Amino acid sequence: MRSALTYLYVPGDVPERFDKALASGTDAVVLDLEDAVTAANKDRARATVAEWVAACEPGEVQIWVRVNPGPLQEADIRVVLHPKLTGIWLPKVSSAREIEQTDALLSGSDAVVSPLIETAAGVFAALEIARAPRVKFLQIGEVDLAADLGVDGSAESMSFVRAQVVAASVAAGIDPPPAAVSRIFRDADAFEADTRTLAGLGFVGRACIHPAQLAPVRTVYVPSEDQVREAEELLADLERATSGVAVDSKGFLIDEAVARTARRVVERGAKRETISS
Repeated sequence: MRSALTYLYVPGDVPERFDKALASGTDAVVLDLEDAVTAANKDRARATVAEWVAACEPGEVQIWVRVNPGPLQEADIRVVLHPKLTGIWLPKVSSAREIEQTDALLSGSDAVVSPLIETAAGVFAALEIARAPRVKFLQIGEVDLAADLGVDGSAESMSFVRAQVVAASVAAGIDPPPAAVSRIFRDADAFEADTRTLAGLGFVGRACIHPAQLAPVRTVYVPSEDQVREAEELLADLERATSGVAVDSKGFLIDEAVARTARRVVERGAKRETISS
């Protein structure tokens, strides 16, 4: 499965937006059955999403469904499950046991899961959740988590949680977490700056609530041709070295830790080729 950088949310009860989202240029579409759908529309949204997933032609775009927590969750998963479905976003996960229950429901399919850490219990269980079956990457539901913790949701109040989730992901050997959604979509510069800050903290990609957010996310995470070329030259310098270290053209030391970062730049540079093709 190719890694995604942009995940575009679409309300599960607004089917006229499904195809538009698929054609938006996003790497992944997330059909939302949870917060974006009122209680009265839950059943209709579930059926609508299942029908569209079965009929869509996603191509290279990943198709995810965010299901409801609690009593509605099993029905959501059973109805929307289809070979075209990439996986399930699970809200308010507080323990690995919840992932194991989902794993049983997904038996026989290749679908993966992405747990959302939205409770204090989930924060402290992040490593065991990350190591649970089918987990592709963790996420933080920052608005719900801030409410649970009684904090204001600022960067300062989320700093411990962000570090915890990034570290748990690395320790478990799963994909790094994408950054949480932002309500900023009319100010592209502010959204890009916020995304760049989160990238520096170890988040890769971002969940988006509006197509206008897609381009700024790509600007942050897809390296320029010059950056890719510099990374390739750095790796070539290290390969030519007669020991485990080398010196680049600027006089800086290169070792395996530096090379790991350079390889990520080269890998993400392939995204630029995908976009332009």
